[in-house]
Formats: sequence, C-alpha cells, structure tokens
Amino acid sequence: MFKLKWHKDLLKKVQDREGKKLGLVVDTSTNETKIELIASVIKFFQELRPDTTLVQADFKIRTTTPITESIEIKYYTHGKSSYTLVMEWAEEEAIDTLFYVTDLTGFLPEEMQVGFEVFWLVPTEFVPKAPFGKVMKIT
Repeated sequence: MFKLKWHKDLLKKVQDREGKKLGLVVDTSTNETKIELIASVIKFFQELRPDTTLVQADFKIRTTTPITESIEIKYYTHGKSSYTLVMEWAEEEAIDTLFYVTDLTGFLPEEMQVGFEVFWLVPTEFVPKAPFGKVMKIT
C-alpha cells in the first residue's frame, strides 16, 4: 500500500486503540469524492483492524457489514447527509472510536453529545469545523 501523509497519523490512532471497538463510516451522499482514496482507507482498516464494522450512510444508514466482507461502496448523487442516525447506531453498538469519512457538510443537531471518540476523516482540501471530535485531513 502506498503511504500518504495522513497514513502515519491514522496508523498511530488505530494502533493506540488496540482492544477498542471501532467503526468506520463512509459518507455515500455524493459520488463527487475521492473514491480511490476512500477505498485505500477501507483497505487500511481491513488489513490493520479486520474486526472493524463498516457503515455506509448518507441521510440514513445504508449498510453495516464486517469490514472483511467483499465491499462495494454505492455512492449517491443527492448530496444529502445526516450524521445523527450513525451516531445513535454507534452508541447502541457500544463503539469506542468512530472514524467517519466525510466532507463534514452533513446535518447534526447542535445539542448532540456522544459518549465515544470520533475522528472525522476529511477527503477534501477545505475542512469545515467539526461539531465535536477531531478532524484529520486525508488528501
């Protein structure tokens, strides 16, 4: 796998969470995204943490699957994204750390609080402010 500048940071974050329950979410609300880059993030988790759950979501959760399964990401063109249902799913599933690949333009209620760690993996040059959690640019 080729190494990108974000690769080392993400590697450390994942390794530091050994024994924790991880979720990886891909925002599928647009096909105007860096599809190959997102595929490399998925491959990274498949190799490093095969126990991760992969979630495909836009304004609703489309699929939740073990990351080790054969994965085809289905992107949509409507551009509508909401993070609320994914955050509720992560709470219900007792996820310790959620990695969310998104451009951070989706809906999230201002008052929403979560009881787990969130890393927003942003595949765009412009990085909006996150409502909570930590932001990592992965371009």
